[in-house]
Amino acid sequence: QVQLVESGGGLVQAGGSLRLSCAASGRTFSRYIMGWFRQAPGKEREFVGANSWSGGSTTYYADSVKGRFTISRDNAKNTVYLQMNSLKPEDTAVYYCAAKWGNSRTFNPRWNEYDYWGQGTQVTVSS
Repeated sequence: QVQLVESGGGLVQAGGSLRLSCAASGRTFSRYIMGWFRQAPGKEREFVGANSWSGGSTTYYADSVKGRFTISRDNAKNTVYLQMNSLKPEDTAVYYCAAKWGNSRTFNPRWNEYDYWGQGTQVTVSS
């Protein structure tokens, strides 16, 4: 069982930055693919990015955030981060971190492939 707790959301003006954190419980954190997803009102949950560590670090991003968002992880702290720069109003959503056991060979951007979820944190970008 893995428990995930996000933090760092808030209100920011367009063009600004935020960093989200996701702290995980457990002793096998490095064996999990850690993903970030978001869901805006009335829209489906969508993939933002993910990092696979086991067997070599690989990071994936949705096209909509590539070049603006960066995922990093600190396995010693069981924490994954989402640095969001150049934020746009369309980035407004509840952001979730999620965990899926595996490595780059089993990576999947579909949200229903992930087994554990945090409670979500609201990110609001004003224009």
